[in-house]
Amino acid sequence: MATTPEAKVKAKIKTILKEHNVYYAMPIGSGYGNAGVPDFLCCLQGQFVAIEAKAGKGKTTALQEKNLRDIKMSGGYAWVVNEENLEEFKQWVVEYRK
Repeated sequence: MATTPEAKVKAKIKTILKEHNVYYAMPIGSGYGNAGVPDFLCCLQGQFVAIEAKAGKGKTTALQEKNLRDIKMSGGYAWVVNEENLEEFKQWVVEYRK
């Protein structure tokens, strides 16, 4: 079974979250759920954090962008994480936990 580049990014995000005891859930897209929901829904120090994983030059869809924007407007944090900003995201998690 081939691992996609995005699956590799998701695996690295999971590792970061587990290393820092961050609760997360990964909603499964289906005909019964909300479209455009981020890949990870997390709780970090009591704060809502959403993460959309992308690989390479992968771009968020308009619906994903709307969801991320709505989360921010509701007081949560929303990240789009790819290979280039994984370390930045990890450092943010570390700093936020302090």
